[in-house]
This record gives sequence, structure tokens and C-alpha cells, in this order.
Amino acid sequence: MLLLQQIEVMYQHVILVLRGVSISVADGQMVCLLGANGAGKSTTLKAISGLLISEDGRVADGSIEFDGQRIDNRLAHEIASIGIIQVPEGRRVLEQLSVEENLRAGHLGNRKGIQSKIETVYQIFPALKNLARKASGWLSGGEQQMLVIGRGLMAEPKLMLLDEPSLGLSPLLVKEIFQMIKRINVENKTAILLVEQNAARALEIAEYAYVMENGRIVMDGPAEKVRSNPDIKEFYLGLGEFGKRKSYKNIKHYKRRKRWL
Repeated sequence: MLLLQQIEVMYQHVILVLRGVSISVADGQMVCLLGANGAGKSTTLKAISGLLISEDGRVADGSIEFDGQRIDNRLAHEIASIGIIQVPEGRRVLEQLSVEENLRAGHLGNRKGIQSKIETVYQIFPALKNLARKASGWLSGGEQQMLVIGRGLMAEPKLMLLDEPSLGLSPLLVKEIFQMIKRINVENKTAILLVEQNAARALEIAEYAYVMENGRIVMDGPAEKVRSNPDIKEFYLGLGEFGKRKSYKNIKHYKRRKRWL
């Protein structure tokens, strides 16, 4: 379905952000992309969805293919029309519009079947149905996150790109959001590329994982294998050699042993 081959992304013709990134997502697969802030995860999603252009960025080398056709440096609306929808971080709802109006705004094409699509979203996110007429700017953070994912589903995507869906949510809401993401993947058979700093939660629901540092993929493999890697446990899950959570006070000046580099 999706194939990135050795892509390089450059901003303003001089700033190289991604360096030879290769990622693949198969039909119906759940893949997560892990890494610290500034690693290049969001840039990777923007390269796929065509949003780099608005930030004076471009794919300078390599290729991005979706269902066998090249899509690198195509316009965002063209990419959305072939089945790739990105849900950016930050819960960008249309604050003055109601929940249902937000959902309608996510629908592509003619109005045929729009109400049935809204009902499908309500089945996945029952809390939204009771809030259908409420202005989305007054929703809680968790409700807004449900809404932006639901709005993405209105386009019936083949592939959803989710950027930090757990950001700023309570642990209880994080658990609920991830359960719903898994449900979308399994029941709707929607492929998902998930960018997430909450590595533990992401590795619980993903089938395959990539780890990114400084614009490069430094590790990849089945999620279970990545989760059991001692470096991933230590640097991304915060667990020491015997499964005990490490004290940040004790490792404040610890120099990382990046065995994958």
C-alpha cells in the first residue's frame, strides 16, 4: 500500500530534516513510528500527506508510492482524494462549528451517504453522539481528539496518519483513545501509521514499529520484538535491566549507549 524509499526532506532548500527514510505500511496494517521530539516523525507524515509544501518543504530525494503510484510532492487535496488522510497533532477542531458540522466538513465528494457515515463515527465514538449540537470549541481535550479522528474517518480513508493522538490527555483517556484506534484498524480494516511518543501504548496496539532518531530510521521490526529490545526498554519505555522503572534523577547525566547506531 504505502512505500517510502530512501526519502530525504529539505526545508527552505537548505535544511535537511529526513535522511534516507524507508517505511512501508501494508493493507490494513497498524504501524507505529517512535522517536523523541525533533526526530522527524511529523515531517515524515507531512511528506506522505502533501503538507510539506505549506511549510516551504519538499521531498528532495527518494520516492513515496501509494497503491503503486508516485505521490511525493503532490498536492494535499490530491493525496486525500486517493485515500490518505492525516489527523495532525493539536486537536485542530473547527471551534465555532458543532460536532456534527465538523464531521460533515470531513466528508469528501457528493453528499450521498453522509448521514450513514456520521452514524458509523457515532458507533465508534458514542460520546460524540450526545454532543452532536455542541460547539466543538467547548469540548474537553479527549472529546476533541475523538472528533478529529472521527472527522478523518468521514473521508473513508484507506490509510490514516495519526500524529500524537495521546498528547495532553489523561492516562484514562489515553487508554480509551488507543482502544478506539485499534477498533478502527480492525473493524474498518483501515491501515494506520501512528506517530506517538507514548511508546508503551503504541507498541501494545501496533503490528510493526520503526524507531527514528535525527531524521533516520535506526531500528525496525515486529512490535513485540522492538518492545523486548533492551535499548528500547531503557530509552523509550523507561525500564532498567530487570524491568524496574529507572529513576530520572539517577540517569540525569547518563550517556546513552546507542547500540543500534
